[in-house]
Amino acid sequence: MSERPPFHLAFPVNDLAEARHFYGTVLGCPEGRSSDEWIDFNFHGHQIVAHLSPEPARARSNRVDGDDVPVRHFGLVLSMDAWQEISQRLKSAGAQFIIEPHIRFAGQPGEQATLFVLDPSGVIIELNFDATKEPKGSKGPTNRKVYDAGKFLAA
Repeated sequence: MSERPPFHLAFPVNDLAEARHFYGTVLGCPEGRSSDEWIDFNFHGHQIVAHLSPEPARARSNRVDGDDVPVRHFGLVLSMDAWQEISQRLKSAGAQFIIEPHIRFAGQPGEQATLFVLDPSGVIIELNFDATKEPKGSKGPTNRKVYDAGKFLAA
């Protein structure tokens, strides 16, 4: 299977210094090119660009497994170790969670660890671990199930 190309996403921020701290320091994204109006970051192999723009984003959400999930967001599917490490780093930094770190669809196909966090400009980021993306035999986030060939089996 060939490697997927990286995506590019540009989004508005209120303050470039806050964006630089949040994405660079808190999330650990290396900085690329920048100007007085934008900053490129390497978001786990993908290019995201914070553009200075004081306009507020329109808020809307939909229900997903009991949570009000914001429609406008972007994110990553991480390994469980990476998800736990970044989740702890966000908590330690006092980040504002829209949806606290937790397990969604527990015990069901698609079980995942998820969180939604605001950057300093109100951009919403989802970080999750999805066991269905793991190799055969991997544990789900609750360690109660083992994912194998498209379904969860009793551990």
